[in-house]
Order: sequence, then structure tokens, then C-alpha cells
Amino acid sequence: MKSGKVFLGILLGTTAGALMGMLFAPQKGADARKKIAKTGKEYADTVTRRFDKTLDGITKKFNKVKVDVSEFAKHTKTKGEKLKKENGVEIS
Repeated sequence: MKSGKVFLGILLGTTAGALMGMLFAPQKGADARKKIAKTGKEYADTVTRRFDKTLDGITKKFNKVKVDVSEFAKHTKTKGEKLKKENGVEIS
């Protein structure tokens, strides 16, 4: 099973458990709704932070690959031009 699915399952299970616990707790309706809203915001903030962190990591890796590919292309072009000169090859 992929870690993303495991994480999503844990997150949904935890959320459902927390909501059920709050709904069945002996509190006034208004207090329970405030608590549910607060918990929901906390979960949303946690998910947002983790998403941003993951996206930042992906962006950094993408930029590194982009730089590596660019450097490889420059190196390959230079090497190809050197080989053409050494062998007197004219390619258009």
C-alpha cells in the first residue's frame, strides 16, 4: 500500500474518531460545534503545512533535476563539438 493512502486513511480515521467523540460528549450544542470547528481548523492547518512542505521538497528536487539536465546538455554539446573538430566532421 502506498504511503499516501496510509496517511490519508490515518488522517480520515483520526478525524472521524475525533468528531464522533465530540458529538457524543456531554456538552452543549454550541460548545460542541465550536470544538468541532476548532479541531477541523487544526486538521486543515496540519494538512496545509504538510502539503506545503511536500510541495516545497518536490519543487527543490525538480529545480535540481532541471539544473543537472542543463549542465549535462552543455557538457554533451561541448564534447560533441570537440569530437567533430578532432575528426573533421561537418554536420549541419
